[in-house]
Amino acid sequence: MKQLLVLSGKGGTGKTTFVSAFIKLADAHAYADCDVDAPNLHLLMGRGISPEETDYYGMPKAVIDAKLCIGCNKCKSSCRFDAIVVKNGYTVDYFACEGCGVCAAICPLGAVTMQPAIAGKLKLYRQQNKVFSTAQLKIGSGTSGKLVTEVKKAMNIKMQKQDIAILDGSPGIGCPVIASLSGVDFVLIVAEPSMSGISDMKRIIQTAKIMQTPMAVTINKYDTNLSKSEEIEGFCLEENIPFIGVVPFDNRAVEAINSGNTIVDIDCVSGRAVKEVYEKLIKIL
Repeated sequence: MKQLLVLSGKGGTGKTTFVSAFIKLADAHAYADCDVDAPNLHLLMGRGISPEETDYYGMPKAVIDAKLCIGCNKCKSSCRFDAIVVKNGYTVDYFACEGCGVCAAICPLGAVTMQPAIAGKLKLYRQQNKVFSTAQLKIGSGTSGKLVTEVKKAMNIKMQKQDIAILDGSPGIGCPVIASLSGVDFVLIVAEPSMSGISDMKRIIQTAKIMQTPMAVTINKYDTNLSKSEEIEGFCLEENIPFIGVVPFDNRAVEAINSGNTIVDIDCVSGRAVKEVYEKLIKIL
């Protein structure tokens, strides 16, 4: 099964709009939302389906037993995250604790223990022979990269024999993006014709190169800044990166998404342009 990942380097470029359209065009039976901090693909592709939910355990959290604690202050003085709070005894700030375990190791009486902590929810949507994997990271929790890996694993286990899987990535170049890139066959970078869009596009291109992942670039809302769109296309030419088309700004695209449809479910200029991008992308794949 080939895995196609859609990234951008920044938020708001239209990754999920592209992914939802590709899922429809490919009639994909396996897809995933790897943006576990702020997933939104389920708003379009998970409508009317109740997901199977599984607790995801990240790093353990420190817990102080007040009955054993003698207030020696060793845990507080050793915590580099300032997670130990002194107020009517010693307690741990759940959101500040990184689960490093130093406080438990240094406590002379074993008053500090590391306890399993739920860091999020894995969600698996099934409809007939289609599987959609996603997750929601709990506010303040870390290990988002590990959760992305679990999202991909859940999809792969259920749908190993499909031709293609389509993955919606997260913004930036951090842990969730690295985990999303790991093991995929191809990444489509959706660029935005703006200064920040170009800067972030270059960062994600460099990241994909380091991960040795084949890639192509497209521009969404290209006609909002034609000079920047030309700059993006020129950069791709210089770097020998396949440039596979542009998609115009389209008010009808907003109407389609707001009504729960993809942009290829209706007749609109953005939908037709995305279809052309998809056809070029499939030829490369």
